[in-house]
Amino acid sequence: MSSYPSLAAYDINIAVSGLKTGDNPQPGVPVIRSLKTAGFAGKSIALVYDSMESGIYVEDLVDAAFLLPYPSAGADAFLNRIDQILQIMRIDVIIPTLDAEIMQYIRLEKELQKRGIKTFLPSEECFLLRDKTKLASYFPPMGISVPDTLLVSDIDNIPSGGGDYEYPLMVKGRYYEAFKAYNAIEAQQYFHSIVERWGLPIIFQKMVSGEEYNIVIVGDGEGGMLGMVAQKKLVITDKGKGFGGVVVKNVALEDFARRTIDALKWRGACELEVMMDSNGNCHLIEINPRFPAWVRLAEGAGQNQPALTVLGALGEPLKSLPEAKTGTMFIRHAEDIIADISQMGNLTVQSQIIKR
Repeated sequence: MSSYPSLAAYDINIAVSGLKTGDNPQPGVPVIRSLKTAGFAGKSIALVYDSMESGIYVEDLVDAAFLLPYPSAGADAFLNRIDQILQIMRIDVIIPTLDAEIMQYIRLEKELQKRGIKTFLPSEECFLLRDKTKLASYFPPMGISVPDTLLVSDIDNIPSGGGDYEYPLMVKGRYYEAFKAYNAIEAQQYFHSIVERWGLPIIFQKMVSGEEYNIVIVGDGEGGMLGMVAQKKLVITDKGKGFGGVVVKNVALEDFARRTIDALKWRGACELEVMMDSNGNCHLIEINPRFPAWVRLAEGAGQNQPALTVLGALGEPLKSLPEAKTGTMFIRHAEDIIADISQMGNLTVQSQIIKR
């Protein structure tokens, strides 16, 4: 396995968000583990929104954890909290891993740079183009297939099941959650459920029959890819989350990914969700603007993409990662984490834990 990219020579502290594990895990824990594999020896800092994010309490994973205000609190509240944290501990790089927070980091890039904090993220324009509400209008004219999509902001406009939108249909929130609805009654139930959590509009998308693939990518911001690993799910939960997968090599899939990133000019980490139909045609389902929770599979296959994004944030010259080793697989393993309740108490009351 290649030693590139190594972080052993860098005396830096890296903050990562999204440390919830469980049946719908966030990417923060595997991102930190990949950084440690790359020789990272600085402080690993958890930026969390809830004291119940279980990765906080994993032994030898993070050196400190700090509660942040939710993104809905606004830029001033976020920057004020960052300034408070910087009085306690230096942060050199932040890797945000949650969809709902990334726009805030993009818009505050210069403010963070003034504070000595660097990121490796796309432009605001790119971020907005990959929004689920815009995929079907932006990409098809560029030769990239996207299933027909309908945006619904009023329950009376939910498809009845006839015409162009016959059931089953996928019902999705703008940021999170996706359900397969088999009829209009189920669609109405999912509509209400998603609106309560994520607001409007709700996305109705035609189903594509075929095989599902997920591709984790680091883009260079100019249309090229510095790393790309495609996986096929082997174990799927009842929520549709992959708990096991294997690295695959497929020329058509790789070409589709290259054309998608070239069209978007994406910088930093992202995940493509792609369906390949029985004719071998690829269809873009979603673009997630961050590392997926299965990103350690990329590291295990020879592409340490989280470490590469740190080098990108630091402004180092970047080169493409070696080709991923096909046949590499992962199976997610759940385990109990044992910690003293005082840690959670400190985080809840003082909004911080300093372990080391």
